[in-house]
Amino acid sequence: MHRTILATVIAAVFGTGSLAQDYPSQAVTLVVPYGAGGASDLAGRALAEVGGEHLGQPIVVTNQPGAGGMVGARTVSNADPDGYTLLLSRVGMALSPAVTPADAVPHDAYTFLGILEATPMILAVQAASPYESVEALLEAIEQEPGALTYAASGATSIDGFTVQALLSDVDLDPLRAATLIPYQGGAELATALLGGHVDFLAIAAASLMPHIESGDMRPLMIYSPSRMDQLPDVPTAQELGYERAGQVIGWSGLYGPPDLPEEIVSTWSEVLAEVAEDDRWHSLAGRRGSVSTIGTYDPATFIEEQYQFFRELAAEFGYLD
Repeated sequence: MHRTILATVIAAVFGTGSLAQDYPSQAVTLVVPYGAGGASDLAGRALAEVGGEHLGQPIVVTNQPGAGGMVGARTVSNADPDGYTLLLSRVGMALSPAVTPADAVPHDAYTFLGILEATPMILAVQAASPYESVEALLEAIEQEPGALTYAASGATSIDGFTVQALLSDVDLDPLRAATLIPYQGGAELATALLGGHVDFLAIAAASLMPHIESGDMRPLMIYSPSRMDQLPDVPTAQELGYERAGQVIGWSGLYGPPDLPEEIVSTWSEVLAEVAEDDRWHSLAGRRGSVSTIGTYDPATFIEEQYQFFRELAAEFGYLD
């Protein structure tokens, strides 16, 4: 009996190693933890389009929205470490566990494969809005606390923190000075502004650029270290002196389940290096207003810094007990 058990264990171990060495031998599922049409979905489909060719197998995108991205995140964190279920991660994967640790997947409960891109956020209003600058918008908020509304996925989502960080920078109550109206996903958020259901928002550039280019929205400020090439006249939060808002930025990463074999990690390291040199990847990123960051950051360090930043904001804004 003991020999049988030992043989089974050995077979399992060598079998796992063989699978890793043969990777990939089938399509890879890329879980996007937010709805279709938003920045994360567009980033995931761009990686599927370009990365699949370099991987040698199709990458199939599946949207699993819910709980601020945690539904999809939990699917991947609980998946078998065989490399066939991966996560298109967003800033929410660091933000949610910093703010609501009891309900979120821990920020380090993955194998980190890379930081794919930086995705600027844009503070915008309708084209017909009377507010033509950030200062004018903030003045109106100060004059009538709670009267102006903004769309966000939730108070503790990245598009909630974009607004709250800005309000706190000018000593306005980050939770009450403006009223949050919740919507799901970038497409719904943009539609809410276009339809006049809210007064402003600050969400990922990818969800807003088509409406800005069509003239239906007016950008007031960029949440990014530098100005966007597509909007050279729109200042950044840093330029305008907004300290906390100046540190907020969106991003996309690629995560796997914990304990991915080194062979699979190495495969993805090679694939992402090839993606980083592919003109199509940069072209698709540019259309979304994003900038490729593959190979720029050490993922573990970057994610830890993001987690700590939002942890400090959450404590200051009163989200933590």
